[in-house]
Amino acid sequence: MTQTDVPAGRKAVVLLSGGLDSMVSAGLAREAGYEIYALTIDYNQRHACEIDAAKVLAKELGAVRHVVLPLDLRQFGGSALTDDIDVPKDGLEPGIPVTYVPARNLVFLSLTLAWAEAVGARDIFIGVNALDYSGYPDCRPEFIAGFTEVARLATKAGDEGGEFVIHAPLQFLGKGDIVREAARLGLDVGLSWSCYDPQPDGSACGLCDSCRLRLGGFAEAGLEDKLRYAVK
Repeated sequence: MTQTDVPAGRKAVVLLSGGLDSMVSAGLAREAGYEIYALTIDYNQRHACEIDAAKVLAKELGAVRHVVLPLDLRQFGGSALTDDIDVPKDGLEPGIPVTYVPARNLVFLSLTLAWAEAVGARDIFIGVNALDYSGYPDCRPEFIAGFTEVARLATKAGDEGGEFVIHAPLQFLGKGDIVREAARLGLDVGLSWSCYDPQPDGSACGLCDSCRLRLGGFAEAGLEDKLRYAVK
């Protein structure tokens, strides 16, 4: 994807969590020449400091508008990120971990689609990854393909022949490749936040699945992670 691929003024709604993957996804949208409309869902998650990171990233990436939408998923619970369940610290294990938030990306993409239709955007960017994704089912290519069809069927724009494109540019990249993309794009990785269990002193725990994946990616890329960790 290059600058010449996108007509001037073409809009994209970018799901911006504040994490490394969403930052790189947004950076790729910017590089391609899209006007960025950034959407952050404040779902009352345990690691709420990523909302602050998203606000900083939206400014750094030159978003035309940044919406932080409140959605209290603690009312549902069912995840270590939204309930009184300990975040696992023993390393990545097979299966779907307790940090999975039920149908999160389905809910988030539905909201992103709604805003995209409202502002006249037909391009949506999401930083899901099918390789280093902790086993979450809503990060798989099949889900993205399925949601693209849902977008066509569920919207006025789709009914009138419009086509929504769900961009998942990191889908088949390993975490090391994602880190290298961040460096190539000139992004300040220290502004992003990945940890599921922030420590009282404001550092990342270094032991949760998300920290382990991130640290592994930086080690693979041979680059320095500027995020501060309690354990590294």
